[in-house]
Amino acid sequence: MIDCDGMIKKAQIYGVELSKQQLNQLDKYAEMLVDWNTKINLTGITDSQGIMTRHFEDSLAILKYVDIPSESSLIDVGTGAGFPGMVLKIVRSDLKVTLLDSLNKRITFLNAVAVEVGADVQTIHMRAEEGGRLPALREQFDFACARAVSNLRELSEYCIPYVKVGGRFVSMKGPDIGEELNSARPGIGTLGGKIRSVNEYSISDQSGRTIIIVDKVKPTPAQFPRVSAKISRKPL
Repeated sequence: MIDCDGMIKKAQIYGVELSKQQLNQLDKYAEMLVDWNTKINLTGITDSQGIMTRHFEDSLAILKYVDIPSESSLIDVGTGAGFPGMVLKIVRSDLKVTLLDSLNKRITFLNAVAVEVGADVQTIHMRAEEGGRLPALREQFDFACARAVSNLRELSEYCIPYVKVGGRFVSMKGPDIGEELNSARPGIGTLGGKIRSVNEYSISDQSGRTIIIVDKVKPTPAQFPRVSAKISRKPL
């Protein structure tokens, strides 16, 4: 389904050299995404070029801006159809990837993809704020990432509790986030984080993107994350 030469070129932009096996895995992933999308709502993007650019390439961008050491543990919070977590696992099989989502239908899809492409990922059906309070997940990951439309103030409370001290939270956002970023700074500090860098760039269809990297510099206070209603009603 995907254009292999085109996908190779897109990956190279971010320093990723795709093997034939990885191309086959991505191709199967794209095929399953389109097939399953007729039964459950996974994505509004179902054309080959769109999947390669707005899902696969977009997911790979994290590897250009974030140094992720070998064998690192990473949780993709609110992973949806598996972006960026499943793509990262395909191109970096050494990573210990956990995919968390609140919708069980998406987890069922991701489990099927994992079997088909041979990706050893952990999947969890759970709300983000519930997982962040569980001892088995809280402050257990080197990296937490989210490619989400939620405001960074709210997103930080959902994600930072998963990150161990010394780890990083990576937020993948659209362009022009200056005001959103400034409003999120106090809450990020309250949660134990410190903004390390803000990286603005464009993917190959010229869509603007921003990757915010937050260092976890101290433990998240026990009262966070709060329940979802409080996070929405009174963001930090």
